[in-house]
Amino acid sequence: MNPNFLPFEKPIIELERKIEELRKFSQNENIDVSVEIQSLEKKSLEIKKEIYKKLSAWQRIQIARHPNRPYTLDYIKLLMDDFTEIHGDRTFADDQALIGGLAKIDGQKIMIIGHQKGRDTKESLKRNFGCAHPEGYRKALRLMKMANKFNIPIITFVDTPGAYPGVGAEERGQAEAIAVNLREMMMLEVPIIVIVIGEGGSGGALGIGVGNKVLILEHAYYSVISPEGCAAILWKSGEKTEEAAAALKLTGTDLIKLKIVETIIPEPLGGAHRDPKTTAENIKNAILDNLKELSALSKEELLEQRYRRFRQIGFFTDTTGTDPEIAESENTEEEIKEKTEKTLN
Repeated sequence: MNPNFLPFEKPIIELERKIEELRKFSQNENIDVSVEIQSLEKKSLEIKKEIYKKLSAWQRIQIARHPNRPYTLDYIKLLMDDFTEIHGDRTFADDQALIGGLAKIDGQKIMIIGHQKGRDTKESLKRNFGCAHPEGYRKALRLMKMANKFNIPIITFVDTPGAYPGVGAEERGQAEAIAVNLREMMMLEVPIIVIVIGEGGSGGALGIGVGNKVLILEHAYYSVISPEGCAAILWKSGEKTEEAAAALKLTGTDLIKLKIVETIIPEPLGGAHRDPKTTAENIKNAILDNLKELSALSKEELLEQRYRRFRQIGFFTDTTGTDPEIAESENTEEEIKEKTEKTLN
């Protein structure tokens, strides 16, 4: 049983412990308690469904940060063949917080680029907790330009609290590196699919986040700032973190309404860490479906579609009332649910 449970999962964990104790008792005493176990498993499933149906924004963030949540390299192993990692920005260093290389998915050649966190203290320090330096973003851009040269689609996995804000990173041009990536990604002539797989934090996420399609896992988040940072700035208090999370509109449902992302990729009950293989399969289906759609477009159409996609972000309502066109374009809860379910087909 996974000891890394979250606070709101306490009722589930208590039932799982009882089930485990009953199984051990059955083995040690050679007594059949299968009926009792099945009853508890049914109850556990019902509680899980009830809890995960009503998650708050802050609870989704806790799932996105779960220590057992799959990272970019985990999905590469589960999804892709012939992965060859490419290192370095040819200017300063090889940033291990942002990895990338050539791979195949169902025989389709792709360039995969993504943030990578560590599992233990040693690896976390090596990966800088998924917070990339400017050389990481320059490496990513080098790989994207290589993909553009050889007409290879680009897939990016976003999973970072944000770009590294240290003095050294600023001295080497952190803001400039991200800004250049935003400009250059807008002009690449190949399909670009961006998937937020965990944390989508600020400019650190945007540095590899410009694409024809931006997708998000069900329990991932995408935001201009962390809830902790928002609470510290607006309320001068860490006690307002949950309120900040709700106000930031950073969950998949909110992001679809705001036209920041196109699709929510479903996760298994309990989150991606509960069943990485199923999550990977859902990601694979989403990638292949979107690649098929984008591959039908000409280079000019790809550029125009990407430009229009980002130009529509930031619509607003004036004081005279809601713009009828905007009102009609907003997704209802039912439409969002329907889009999510179609991803699995």
